[in-house]
Amino acid sequence: MKTIKNLSKGVLILIPIKILALCILISCNKSSNMYSSNPSSSPSTGKGTNTVTISGMAFSPVSLTVAVGTAVTWTNNDSVAHTVTSDTKVFDSGSITAAVGNGGGGTYSYIFTAAGTYNYHCTIHPMMTAKIIVQ
Repeated sequence: MKTIKNLSKGVLILIPIKILALCILISCNKSSNMYSSNPSSSPSTGKGTNTVTISGMAFSPVSLTVAVGTAVTWTNNDSVAHTVTSDTKVFDSGSITAAVGNGGGGTYSYIFTAAGTYNYHCTIHPMMTAKIIVQ
């Protein structure tokens, strides 16, 4: 009978430890949620920053500053198609193919020839918004 009693105490001690470990794993995993509504919002500036990644149902960075005459390229790394569509219809990528396997998906490039702020969105997923600031 002592064996069963000791065994049950050990099991009772392991249960809270397993629950704690599970809670830690869940909280760590929240930061990489593919549907995060808070993608990076810090603006990027300068040469070499003319790319936008589409991943986790978001554009990253959400604000990109470039010089007049710069080509910006969007790459779809999500498993679903997206668009890059100017709010004022200045540019529209049409459907950008989804990433398949370990390879990236389709890309779209646009050359910004005039200064201004260009807000854009995905027409398939309207909650996805971002902007390009051209100086």
